[in-house]
Amino acid sequence: MSDIQNTHHRRSIRLPGCDYSQPGAYFVTLCTYDRQPLLGEIIDGQTQLNKFGGIVREEWINTGNLRTEITLDEWVIMPNHFHGILFIGDCRGTARRAPTVERFGQPVPGSIPTVIRSFKSAVTKRINTLRESPGQPFWQRNYWEHVIRNEADLNQTRESIRNNPARWEEDRNNRP
Repeated sequence: MSDIQNTHHRRSIRLPGCDYSQPGAYFVTLCTYDRQPLLGEIIDGQTQLNKFGGIVREEWINTGNLRTEITLDEWVIMPNHFHGILFIGDCRGTARRAPTVERFGQPVPGSIPTVIRSFKSAVTKRINTLRESPGQPFWQRNYWEHVIRNEADLNQTRESIRNNPARWEEDRNNRP
């Protein structure tokens, strides 16, 4: 079955019953295509970004600047993946649960799927222009997200993001 035919049979990675456009805190992880270490390297427990990693940094900051409904929190760029916390609306902490309103192919402005789709697209376009590879994938097709449910969850997620470069040797995404 081709990718186009398979598109409508993909399993949703979204939390059933969660409206990803509602105020709340969300933790996202995006991986580079085939988890290739395209964004830089870890040296002495610190991420050293290359030019592609710099583009990811610029576009993430731009995401927060362009979208007034989004507030960026802790984030880190690793050699082959990205972690970030973002808030929708003025909510800091627990997320509300409501019926899902976004459906495949029908983006909802300001929702997590739409924000991440736009971010990934902007990064991919800039990097593919730089490496003269139009149409090549840069990110894995999906991403992982977690609805942050309370202050303890938020603090634990922040700590995990901060410590991610120092724990790179043990990271399951660190492939030789």
